[in-house]
Amino acid sequence: MSESSTLLQNKFLQPPQQSLYRAVIFPYQGRLLGIVLLSIIDLFVLYGPPRTFLKGQRFFWDLPLSLLICAGLIWVGSKLFARFFENYLVGSVAKSNRKLNSGLLIALKFIVNSAIVLVVIIAFAQTHRINIFGLLASLGVGGLAVAFAAQKTLEQILGGIVLLVDRPFVVDDYIGLPDGLFGRVESLGLRSTKIRTSGKGTIVIIPNNRLTQVNIENFTEAQKIISLLHLAFEQVIPEREKALIEQVIIESTRDILGIDPRSTRVTFKDAGENEESRKTEAQIAFFILGSGQVSIDFRRQLLDIACQNIRRQLNDYKVVFEIEDKTIEIESPITI
Repeated sequence: MSESSTLLQNKFLQPPQQSLYRAVIFPYQGRLLGIVLLSIIDLFVLYGPPRTFLKGQRFFWDLPLSLLICAGLIWVGSKLFARFFENYLVGSVAKSNRKLNSGLLIALKFIVNSAIVLVVIIAFAQTHRINIFGLLASLGVGGLAVAFAAQKTLEQILGGIVLLVDRPFVVDDYIGLPDGLFGRVESLGLRSTKIRTSGKGTIVIIPNNRLTQVNIENFTEAQKIISLLHLAFEQVIPEREKALIEQVIIESTRDILGIDPRSTRVTFKDAGENEESRKTEAQIAFFILGSGQVSIDFRRQLLDIACQNIRRQLNDYKVVFEIEDKTIEIESPITI
């Protein structure tokens, strides 16, 4: 970070704002300045006084430049929010006393990224005098006739889009439906889904709009990972302190959805060749439950934050320990 940039931060920003700037904005500072410079050039080309070298060529210069700026804004905006999401939002939610719903946070990330794209598109339309709302309205009036004529087909296509976005299952997953149908997903199309039934081996074709209205039991996506954490204490821990340590560990992870507190196990053992060198070691087994790789990865992040809280609380109780090596993870898939 340059000295001039540091001086400006110290002058205009408070310490919390400086920390936010260094963690979120500074890595993309150069790209932001480049986008601002391109935006100034684009505005000059679009609204500046006509020059000989621009006469009749504004559209030729402006369109690729505007598209480049829009792509840059979407990319930088999504990256900035991703850093803010990982460095501040996830941490602040984990430190609160509320239940941690990873699904809602993932949905928030998707909504914000979609909003960034939408805002950039609207800004592009406004600066180029494109009546985007009128265009959407005219398309909507013309689409009403098509909607009535192909209502069932559109319902199936919209159902396919919902399945592709929400991803309750993917190809090769084993799923079960309320009517007793159980099988492997052969293909997922826009209009229908093909399932090869278990046992008979036949193909069942189900309209996608039906799948969006029933409870689907996904046997393949049900994942369970055992995360093992090893602690080494500097001395032998008495039984009373062991109970306190176990309580702190369980309470720190109780409110994290996806971490099963009933299955959390803390095992203590004393190791050493003689009385002077004997020390207590502890193995903590966390059970991470999830319905996909994104969900599992997100809950790993929450567990890392919870482990940091455990370290702080135990240090407050004057319990000194070291975390040995890195966390060991063992996949334990649910049997189909």
